[in-house]
Amino acid sequence: MKISIPSAQVDHFVHDHLPPPEQWPELRFDRPELQLPAQVNAVQALFERATAAGHADRPLFRSDERTLSYAQAQTEVNRIANALTVELGLVPGNRVLLRGGNSVAMALAWLATVQAGLVAVATMPLLRAKELGAIIAKAQPVLALCDVKLQDELKAALATDPTTAGMTMLVFNTGDAEVPHSLEAMAARQCVHSAPCPTAATDIALLAFTSGTTGTPKAAVHTHRDVLAACETWPRHVLRATPDDIVVGSPPLAFTFGLGGLLVFPMWAGASVYFPSIPYTPEAMVQLIARVGATICYTAPTFYRQMAAFAKVHGIGRLRISVSAGEGLPDATRQLWKQATGLEMLDGIGATEMFHIFISSPPESVRRGAIGQVVPGYEARVVDDEGQPLPTGQVGKLAVIGPTGCRYLDDARQTNYVKDGWNHPGDAFRMDADGYFFYQARTDDMIITAGYNVAGPEVEAALLEHPAVAECGVVGKPDDDRGQIVQAFVVLKPGHPADAAQVKALQDHVKHSLAPYKYPREVVFVPQLPRTETGKLQRFALRQQAPSQH
Repeated sequence: MKISIPSAQVDHFVHDHLPPPEQWPELRFDRPELQLPAQVNAVQALFERATAAGHADRPLFRSDERTLSYAQAQTEVNRIANALTVELGLVPGNRVLLRGGNSVAMALAWLATVQAGLVAVATMPLLRAKELGAIIAKAQPVLALCDVKLQDELKAALATDPTTAGMTMLVFNTGDAEVPHSLEAMAARQCVHSAPCPTAATDIALLAFTSGTTGTPKAAVHTHRDVLAACETWPRHVLRATPDDIVVGSPPLAFTFGLGGLLVFPMWAGASVYFPSIPYTPEAMVQLIARVGATICYTAPTFYRQMAAFAKVHGIGRLRISVSAGEGLPDATRQLWKQATGLEMLDGIGATEMFHIFISSPPESVRRGAIGQVVPGYEARVVDDEGQPLPTGQVGKLAVIGPTGCRYLDDARQTNYVKDGWNHPGDAFRMDADGYFFYQARTDDMIITAGYNVAGPEVEAALLEHPAVAECGVVGKPDDDRGQIVQAFVVLKPGHPADAAQVKALQDHVKHSLAPYKYPREVVFVPQLPRTETGKLQRFALRQQAPSQH
């Protein structure tokens, strides 16, 4: 008999906007390590695990400016949690918007938010005001915590939404606890002890935003149990990190790929994370790995491909595991990295909706061309359009079930993702007789470029705001370096020249409207777009043209 306890979250906003239970995925906890308590706070559990293992004085967070042990980090988290609840008066279930790059301060803010029973809504640092506004409208946060260097776009987003007039915004990462009206200044006034919120395992820890095929944001809801269950699957059985590991990587903490790899999973293992003070370049990443003795690296295949040449020059120091995810890993990239470093890439596929990786194999079990086998704790299969399993070797849609699953916040697209209890991430795969899964393509209109998800319709909407554009269609074009690039087919209005200056004008327009990585790297001017008899854009026809266009 399942034991359930009442929610500790008095603000029921997220609970009240979940899909009806009949649309939820089936959750399976059929392994001993997945028997989690009915009452658990994920952050409290991670700190207690580290203390019980004797890691309190070991480093958790490292940077060029400071190093914090597990015990010191917990003290900082307690201070921030008290600032949020005691001084600001937030109550469990309130949403807190977090805007920042990867830093010690961002990690502490996230941990404090979740420990206090609040709901963390982390956002990508590259997002513009328009994109932030859509997230704010969906999540309805009561507080925003923003890196001092990233205020402008958030202020612009708040200024255009009258419902946020009373919302508090605090800056962090000021480097000085004396800066007034900063999170650091407020936290410095607080007690070093804070009782974690006694959350139910099913209480909400975070909203993870992802762009759907229409470009409108979807918020994947994840509980405290989801966070801990994710630790007991891929990290336990495939990654197998140790307390001696030092982790580095490029995925933002706002991505669940980065949140798991660069915060939650290292804590679960008793390891430490190094956050650089400058943005990564491929050469800087390789140099940092050697300088700080990093042993685990997370980044996208595109970055590894660019890092390979520098790895030959600088070496890779103590690096022992290189994790690739975020986009398909071409075998050529895997082999290039292996030749440069001697390391077999650890590939994996996950989803924001599932929290993290569910298909992957450790380096000793790699099969060339395959992403890997299903991670213990999950079950995956290749199915037809009706959800029926296909014979071995046939290409079909991936369906996954396990201890985590998709629940969108107030979104009709829930029924597209979850069918008969199974999660459908939208990927086409085939599986061989030994259970290895081979990625084929996305089954929707998502473009995955250098590890970033870009929704074609969102770029189309931005282009259509330019006065020269009559019509447009945006697709992903295969690219050796980036996996795919964003390619736009544009019909111009009369009187506008189809020249290089126009291409640059459209590219700059998108860069200023959306996150810069979403801009079309190629623009093709066409007299008309392929459409159905009912006027619907035929993106598949554009994709057929894409490889041949230059």
